[in-house]
Amino acid sequence: MSAQRISSLTPLADVLARVAALARLVAPREVEVQDAEGRVLAHDVIAGPCPATAVALTDGWTVRAEEVADAGPYAPTLLSAAPTWVDAGAPMPPNTDAVLPPDAVTAAEVHTATTPGDGVLAAGADATPDLPLRRAGERLRAADVAALRAAGVSHVGLREPRVRVVSVGADAAALAVARGVAAHGANVTFVRALERALAEEADLTIAIGGTGAGKTDTSVNLLARAGSVDIHGFGLSPGETSALGHVGAQPVLLLPARLDGALSGFLVVGGALLRGLTGAPISPGMPVTLARKIASTVGLAEVVPVRVTEDGAEPLASGHWPMQALTRADGWVLAPAESEGFAAGAALEMWPFP
Repeated sequence: MSAQRISSLTPLADVLARVAALARLVAPREVEVQDAEGRVLAHDVIAGPCPATAVALTDGWTVRAEEVADAGPYAPTLLSAAPTWVDAGAPMPPNTDAVLPPDAVTAAEVHTATTPGDGVLAAGADATPDLPLRRAGERLRAADVAALRAAGVSHVGLREPRVRVVSVGADAAALAVARGVAAHGANVTFVRALERALAEEADLTIAIGGTGAGKTDTSVNLLARAGSVDIHGFGLSPGETSALGHVGAQPVLLLPARLDGALSGFLVVGGALLRGLTGAPISPGMPVTLARKIASTVGLAEVVPVRVTEDGAEPLASGHWPMQALTRADGWVLAPAESEGFAAGAALEMWPFP
């Protein structure tokens, strides 16, 4: 088997263009909503009207507000019939539009005035069909799942890619990448044999390790034998020895074993692949102001770990990331290939690490 060699680094824009061609939306599948937390919606979730009829927001006595508009502690209003008690969440009785506190009524006398809608949740106040509860491409949080169940939604459609994360002698980096893949709403299988992973069916394979020109580096050659290597060598620092290809219709991303290169390649290119498979948009980063300048090489995009201080976002490393820089970082920023970096005071977006 011939040694792996990188003839040139492919600009990041061209790498991402190839990602867009390889990553196709996976087919949606329907699951029970309680099993959908953390996954990406394939369709808008519509519910409503919810509640279907007006319900009581509090425990109390139900009345028509106009009948007790003049009631007060010194001038109680005598009702023609005793009011009806209602528990919170129960439907409002016919011809009532307000709920009085328990101590506002004595026998059939009302001692407190009220207005229509007091203590009442109107029909459709929680959800209406014209406004989706969550939209296609959004990941469901625990609070979303609870809200959907409360609104009567029992099933949702998801796009949940099957992703194999392969450790080629790089368990620490591979485990971090696997956590990152799961955070995109994918179903992750962790394996340690690249050749076997490439022979099995999946929507995406991401392998960590074996991408360089060392005597034991064989990942790129294995991909070439099983399928096709489209790009070997990314214009991305760290992560220059990364590779991208496919086996049949399945995209394959190969990342360096070194932790900083694996994370950098996954954050920029792996994230783009997963968004292509799920239909999720790019999440907006946290706005930060740069405390010190970032110097970057033109022609090479760079992922820079940063720490947020009272003075702004402080860059912690360039090129190689010392472990101390990674563990102190609050997130990362991207210096594009056409940039020489950023001056102090520049407004940037920061994204979290897995």
